[in-house]
Amino acid sequence: MRRRLIISGHRLLVGLVLTLLGTPLVVADSTLPPSLVQVLNRYNIPKNTVSIFVQAVDAPAPVLTHLPHKPRNPASTMKLLTSFVALDTLGPAYQWSTEAWSTVDIVDGELDGDLYIKGYGDPYLLNEYFWRFLHDLRQAGLQRIRGDLVIDNSYLAPEVEDPAQFDGRPHRAYNTSPAALLLNYQAIRFRLIPRSDDGYVHVVADPMPHRLDVKSNIRLAGGSCRSWGRRIGMRISRVANRDQVNFSGRYPRQCGENALYRVVSGADDYIYGVFKSLWIEQGGQFEGQFRQGRVPEQAQRIGLYQSRPLAEVLRGMNKYSNNVMARQIFLTLGAQKLEAPGTRFKAQQVVRQWLKDHGLNAKGTVIDNGAGLSRRSRLTANQLGQLLMLAYAHPYMPEYMSSLSVAAVDGTLRKRFLKSPLGGRMHIKTGLLDDVRSMAGYVLSRSGKRYVVVILHNHYTAQRYGGERLQDALLNWVYDL
Repeated sequence: MRRRLIISGHRLLVGLVLTLLGTPLVVADSTLPPSLVQVLNRYNIPKNTVSIFVQAVDAPAPVLTHLPHKPRNPASTMKLLTSFVALDTLGPAYQWSTEAWSTVDIVDGELDGDLYIKGYGDPYLLNEYFWRFLHDLRQAGLQRIRGDLVIDNSYLAPEVEDPAQFDGRPHRAYNTSPAALLLNYQAIRFRLIPRSDDGYVHVVADPMPHRLDVKSNIRLAGGSCRSWGRRIGMRISRVANRDQVNFSGRYPRQCGENALYRVVSGADDYIYGVFKSLWIEQGGQFEGQFRQGRVPEQAQRIGLYQSRPLAEVLRGMNKYSNNVMARQIFLTLGAQKLEAPGTRFKAQQVVRQWLKDHGLNAKGTVIDNGAGLSRRSRLTANQLGQLLMLAYAHPYMPEYMSSLSVAAVDGTLRKRFLKSPLGGRMHIKTGLLDDVRSMAGYVLSRSGKRYVVVILHNHYTAQRYGGERLQDALLNWVYDL
């Protein structure tokens, strides 16, 4: 039997309904469905710490709202705003460039000068793409570089940040600062390979930058594989101008092969180390050092790599909630619309102007870095809901919607709703921080109707089991509409 929301007549405020592009009058919060009230009471979740917005994509007004105009920390659902502004502003086929420049000609395979590499903020410059970029230079006849490797990062000018500032975990890839030339999110994939012959775990770094040493003293052990990463210790030191990573601890045999992604080098050392390793691996020779600088005006371009298109990049960003990619895209907006270098302030201006141009109320918004990895970010459930409604009616809706996790299929929701009728029927962006749990996207109901759903929960109970159960209760209620 379908559950319906009953709103008593004496509680209904008469006014204009919400429209997509106009500034609406405030409508009364709807009475929450009994299934949600039950979860709130059972897990001691204060009603005033949650905001909700539910509206059919073809309806003129929401079917359910609760404190929809209260600014709250949206966590990673902030990426929904950054994504759609980027799609609408840059277009789904937008590509980032990475360029190689030189002030001298290549003669007999030799470059008797510096090699300049200029980045333009590519959020998805992975090792295989950088390898291809260098391979093209080799195919163009470049064999030996007698000068230095000079990196031009002038296209973006992000603030200098302490990677430990957010949560005290400076070696986690999500805390990497954006840069015009950002390779592999500055992270190294450490493969953990159990070796039954000696009872130890072999650790392999990929990529393996020049001047990096890896040592493992991880012993194989019995026990459950749960929380295996917490049993592994990692110590980083600088020895004779080389980065040294030492692993220790015990690793359960039944875990099999696994991987850790960690940032162990500074941005300059990382780029130099990976470049030199890949260049030598391809048979090239490099005699210089590394430095930062700008491409001289008299230089000529000798190499070019074009990134994957924006629509494809967004799928990698949103489905797996990649904060570094979101920040790169955010800064790109500032550089593209308000001239380089791209800064956080310029990007914030671009997004606020976009909201104004599209008639979306920006009151109470704090956009910060565009990724949601922030204690300061603020959005309302209504703002996110209206954004999703606008996106659904937009020509780029397919590209936008396909960037979101599909319940029980991929991304951050690949392991949720596996035994639920909601599996495969939701395209959702999730968010999770200390004392914050959020979810926003599209739900296809049992009746075949699609709804925009937003829930923002800011309270210490959000991290607990009850926070997830509250989301489940709302989504199941929408499914039954």
